[in-house]
Amino acid sequence: GYIWAILEPVAGVMLLTFIFSLTFFSPPIGTNFALFYASGLLPFFTYSDITTKIAQSLRFSKALLSYPRVTFLDAIIGRLLLNAMTQAMVTFVLFALIIKVYALDVILDIPTMVVSFAMAVSLATGIGMVNCYLFTFYPSWQFAWAVVNRPLVIVSCVLFVYDTVPEPYRDWLWWNPLVHVVGEMRKGVYPTYDGAYVSPAYVFGVSGLLALAGLLLLRRYHRDIANA
Repeated sequence: GYIWAILEPVAGVMLLTFIFSLTFFSPPIGTNFALFYASGLLPFFTYSDITTKIAQSLRFSKALLSYPRVTFLDAIIGRLLLNAMTQAMVTFVLFALIIKVYALDVILDIPTMVVSFAMAVSLATGIGMVNCYLFTFYPSWQFAWAVVNRPLVIVSCVLFVYDTVPEPYRDWLWWNPLVHVVGEMRKGVYPTYDGAYVSPAYVFGVSGLLALAGLLLLRRYHRDIANA
């Protein structure tokens, strides 16, 4: 499982690097394609993986929830911590690998990168908690959600830079929280990238509202979900 967790983003970065290096002389920021696409794909994969795991957490921990001392929050927090630590390891390993293989002379802003990671985790937690309820009581939503998520890698500015998007599409993209997550990560990777549009407060605010809604729904229906 840990090998696959590393191989998936590595394969994604390698594929994008190969395709776009044949078309362009340099990435939108910096000079290394692998570093640019890793700065977009890694926070996106963190969000995607944790969202899925939290949405399935109660059904996954059905046996544990039969014990009186184990609550639905224990199951969610357990899955959150495990997968957040896994994605943190993957992010560290892949960035270190790219810097080593390409012998890059970069100065990473670690605190800014940590903020981006926290934004991705908080957003994934809020959406995952709401989906934990919706997937059980509205099974068709799981298929609809899969369809909605397919273009996210494009509209989240993973493959390009937000600043290059023409108006009015740039204003529309601003409302996508993942655009801010990716932008914050690129601010940490590229010291010269301004990213003035990034608003951590917006992402944490949306995440908090979703988490609160999910918490209220799960507190009322967690037994039904675990027994589904």
